[in-house]
Amino acid sequence: MRRKLAAGNWKMNGTGAGLAELAALAESHGSPSADILICPPATLLSRAADTARGSAVAIGGQDCHANASGAHTGDLSAAMLKDAGASAVILGHSERRADHAETDAQVCAKAEAAIGEGLIAVICIGETLAEREAGDTLKVAGTQLAGSVPASSTGANTVIAYEPVWAIGTGKVPTLEQIAEVHDFLRAELTARFGAETANSIRLLYGGSVKPSNASEIFAVSNVDGALVGGASLKAADFSPIISALENS
Repeated sequence: MRRKLAAGNWKMNGTGAGLAELAALAESHGSPSADILICPPATLLSRAADTARGSAVAIGGQDCHANASGAHTGDLSAAMLKDAGASAVILGHSERRADHAETDAQVCAKAEAAIGEGLIAVICIGETLAEREAGDTLKVAGTQLAGSVPASSTGANTVIAYEPVWAIGTGKVPTLEQIAEVHDFLRAELTARFGAETANSIRLLYGGSVKPSNASEIFAVSNVDGALVGGASLKAADFSPIISALENS
């Protein structure tokens, strides 16, 4: 049985004052039946890990470099994230694919580095609105999945997050049927590549304008094992109901 996961991506938001929200979240979910992951900006990683220590909330990074060290000003290695207290890292988010021109091969290399350091790689895939309207959703999802997920992936070290780019932060959400189509497709693709046992152990998250009002119906969709949440994860009062909905799904 796959353990469900509620992951929060704070993106480029938050200063030290925001750690009070993390503390409140940890206090309100002492023994959750679903895993909880918060990925704050790198400036808060160490302090977030201290804040969450002893709680059920895990801390993750938002990106890492594929190399272990070297002349890469401004970048962080997987080992650095782990040293700061991270147990996971988001990779291949659509904003990084767009803003930094990250390719599937680069995402895969980063995932290999993360897995090699004992971090859980949360690998993001998703289509743009133009690709959706062109009928290329499954083609894009399949290509990104094949190119971004390393051969070493297992249910213990890899999570896949499907985030349609056009739904991130827009308030627009695919229909439940559209979400099911993609998640069922991803499970089938993973099965074809890794075999049923491994494929069925890898968690598939949905991301894109998830909020308390729609979380329950999304979590009831086939092969949805949780969510990768952006803005709604910044406040405990917004993220906590999403976690509760996941626990009750």
